[in-house]
Amino acid sequence: MGGGHSHPLYRDGDSPVHRLPAEVKIVCLAAFVLAVVATPRELFWPFAVYALIILAVWRAARIPLRWILPRMLIEAPFLVLAVLLPFSEGGERISLAGMHLSIAGLYAAWGIVIKGTLGVAASLTVAATTTSRELPVALSRLRVPAMIVSVLTLMIRYIDVLAAEARRMRLARVSRGDSPRMFHQIGATARGVGSLFLRSYERGERVYLAMLSRGFDGHVPALAVGAGSVAAATPRQWVMALLPAAAAVAVAASAWATL
Repeated sequence: MGGGHSHPLYRDGDSPVHRLPAEVKIVCLAAFVLAVVATPRELFWPFAVYALIILAVWRAARIPLRWILPRMLIEAPFLVLAVLLPFSEGGERISLAGMHLSIAGLYAAWGIVIKGTLGVAASLTVAATTTSRELPVALSRLRVPAMIVSVLTLMIRYIDVLAAEARRMRLARVSRGDSPRMFHQIGATARGVGSLFLRSYERGERVYLAMLSRGFDGHVPALAVGAGSVAAATPRQWVMALLPAAAAVAVAASAWATL
């Protein structure tokens, strides 16, 4: 896979975070998210510290807020549940702006919003500083099963192909007088989705048979995985990259200790 297959969330740059091997960023992300999720939602100060950690990483990665904040709107549909919880939960209630809200629901909504936002922000940070070509390499170095790495590699390679196929199908419908935004066209839209699924499945079968005929045994060749990739992380890089995660773990432990 060439460099032309960078995902749309990647921000080209030459910061210290960009230069880090992807495997250390993945481990750091996992540890950070686990620390955030494990933090009691009844406390507020730990989440402020987590936000400062993310802001510090953004500064080191030279990621401007005006670039990353609009992309965080991806979580908006998942926050609908949080808005409803204060109204639907039972237990003790308080009056706020003429509304009777559940205290348990408010805490639950706060937990969903803040933990989800921090998780999305951390994930976007890794996505903005890591090319799609580096991800399979990193997973291989982390000893992820070869079959999963193969599936991920092929998914990254062909997702652009499927997106282009969907655009062509939509253009063909519009050119024949279809209006995808009209509600009465939902049937045609559903048939288009089904057709795209069938085309994708058939394409996958053809690609798989072609790979088998060329000796594919379920493992991505080392040359295909490692060509043009960043060298494996050194101990110093591991230590430096895991500092944000270590700080988050320390904050989570302190939160439980003071609860």
